[in-house]
Amino acid sequence: MNPLEQRLKYKFRNTLLLAEALTHPSLGHETKRHHFDNQRLEFLGDAVLQLIFTEYLFDQFPHLAEGYLTKIRARIVSRDGLRVLAEQLELGRYLMMGRGEEANGGRERASTLSDAFEALIGAMYLDSDFVSVRRVVLTEAREFLEALAIDPSDNNPKGRLQEILQSISPISPSYALVHQSGPEHQKNFITKVIWEGRELGRGEGRSKKEAEVATARAALDQALWKVPPPDPASTPVPGSANSVSNLPITPNSAE
Repeated sequence: MNPLEQRLKYKFRNTLLLAEALTHPSLGHETKRHHFDNQRLEFLGDAVLQLIFTEYLFDQFPHLAEGYLTKIRARIVSRDGLRVLAEQLELGRYLMMGRGEEANGGRERASTLSDAFEALIGAMYLDSDFVSVRRVVLTEAREFLEALAIDPSDNNPKGRLQEILQSISPISPSYALVHQSGPEHQKNFITKVIWEGRELGRGEGRSKKEAEVATARAALDQALWKVPPPDPASTPVPGSANSVSNLPITPNSAE
């Protein structure tokens, strides 16, 4: 098994399907040769993913209306949602693409990664069966689905916060445990989220996972990441020329 198969815990019987899923169209364009690429598998994989998540949401949330289930599914299978799953697999490093595409950041591009993930799922479906593919997909999407189980009304605040922050900077937010209390059967956890050396929010829950979800939601609500850090050079120093105490006082005209 190659490293990607080991990561997926899935062994391809037809390795040509895997090669096809990992071949970006730019390779054929650049070499001027007829290469297979992953576009047809992408088409198939999209349909397979739609069915997997439709079935999952239908079974797990019998109380949610059709319109809301559609919105949740759309977020999971969106370009950004699938990009996160592709990044978990480090899928970009395995792609075969033209040199120009690679030089222009193709291995990190959201559209390239999401398309490759769909193609990979399409290849696995042709290589095995729906049940095997569903196992892999639901395992890779576990964190998102656990967040839904905690609060299905809040479309994965951890994923949403990461998407927003990574659109500003390539640095990902990190979560840290601040405090835990209570007996083993009734623990309470408090966590915080840090990004670029700044604390963006805190939250608590009955598990670390639940606390992190609450922390991400708090960070989104406060939107502290939108506020630039203070510039020390612009902060008035008492007794300096920029200090309020040194500003000239305009005499009152009535005096």
